[in-house]
Amino acid sequence: MKKTLLFLAAMLPLGLYAQEEGWNHNGLAGINFSQTSFTNWSEGGENNIASNVYLNGSLNYKKNKLSWTNDLNANYGQNYTKDNGWRKSLDNFNFASKLGNQINKKIYYAALLDFKSQMANGYKYSKDSKELISKLLTPSYLNISVGLDYKPNSHIALYYSPVAGKLTMVADTAFATRFGIDTEKHVKAQLGSILKINANYTFFEDKMVIKSAMDMFTAYDDSFGNIDVNWDLLIGYNLTKLLTLTCQSTLKYDDDIKTFHDDGSTGSAKIQFKEMIGIGLSYKF
Repeated sequence: MKKTLLFLAAMLPLGLYAQEEGWNHNGLAGINFSQTSFTNWSEGGENNIASNVYLNGSLNYKKNKLSWTNDLNANYGQNYTKDNGWRKSLDNFNFASKLGNQINKKIYYAALLDFKSQMANGYKYSKDSKELISKLLTPSYLNISVGLDYKPNSHIALYYSPVAGKLTMVADTAFATRFGIDTEKHVKAQLGSILKINANYTFFEDKMVIKSAMDMFTAYDDSFGNIDVNWDLLIGYNLTKLLTLTCQSTLKYDDDIKTFHDDGSTGSAKIQFKEMIGIGLSYKF
């Protein structure tokens, strides 16, 4: 696992930080949808409808030696089938704000605030029932740190902090143990180090945009060396001024989040991955 994460860290250095002074912004927002219908289809299948809305944007400020970057990534989606009704397929709300003071042409002192959570209930479905496994702000993750920010060009930024505080939080203590928090507690606090790699690239006369954000954290406790990873990737291609093909994915690994078997027993932590490919209306700004 550690070798895989080191490989990802070497291969995925992508982020946008403009060089012009003053405020600037960029982003992509839209709605994707799909529909599949079967009539007398010999190979089988189930009618379904799926849709999701998304917002991925940056608001940045630069003047003299001061740099301030703000990034927001939010998604919510559902799909519908006759047998299962509506079910959540995507749900995340990520915000990061970083304030830096320039040391030289490429390096900044920096302070980072990073917040990740979700907006709606999540369920684990079985054949005849469903189990509530997450809720609004359950879980939530807050990272606060100070460190160095390296910006070798206008597309890439690597931030490292040897002094990073990570708070894992649940609004409802009934879900505490599911996310590595002690029973009846709302918060688990950890001190460790964090590496954050951010990105924004455009190609083909700005028709294609690639946005990436990857965080890696290890705690200064008995679990030191076990690296928590969160990597969000968005690829968008403008087919027309309003029609965009998008691919979104999230890869996660958290050593504190164990798998749960159907009999209620606890398993080991595993890599989590989700992806969505869609076509729909979009607005680029």
